Amino acid sequence: MSNLRVLDPAFGENFESALRRLIPASMFEGDQQLKMRIDVTENDKAYTVKADIPGVKKDDIEVQVDANLVSIKAETKSEKQERGDGDRVLRSERCFGTVARTFSLGQDVDSSGVQARYADGVLTLELPKKSPADARRIAIQ
Repeated sequence: MSNLRVLDPAFGENFESALRRLIPASMFEGDQQLKMRIDVTENDKAYTVKADIPGVKKDDIEVQVDANLVSIKAETKSEKQERGDGDRVLRSERCFGTVARTFSLGQDVDSSGVQARYADGVLTLELPKKSPADARRIAIQ
C-alpha cells in the first residue's frame, strides 16, 4: 500500500527540481506529514511490525488484527497555541489529524498472543503466527 512516484526518465531529475521552484512546496508536501511508515519483518514464529507514529499519545492509537489483516489508526490532536500580543505564526509544519494503515500478512495471526509497545514515536507489534491446521488424511468410504 505504498505510494510510488515515477518520473519519466526523458525529463530527468531536473524536471522535478524545476517544478519545485515554480510550484509552492505545500502543494508537493500535501499530507506527507500524516503518512505512517512501517517496517515488517518475519521469522518462523511471528511477524514484527514497526510503525513510525511520532507526536501521538499511546491512548490515541488503535490496533486491530483480524486473521491476516492488520489495521493501525492513530490520531494527532492539535495543541492550543498561545500567542502573545502581536505574535503571528510565520510557518506551521506540524500536522494534526488521523493517519491509518491497513495491510495483510502472508499467514493468519494468533490474536491472543499479540503484543504492542509504543516508545519514542515507534509502535512495535509482535504478531505470532497461527499454527496451520494439521493436515489430515481423509478416509474414503
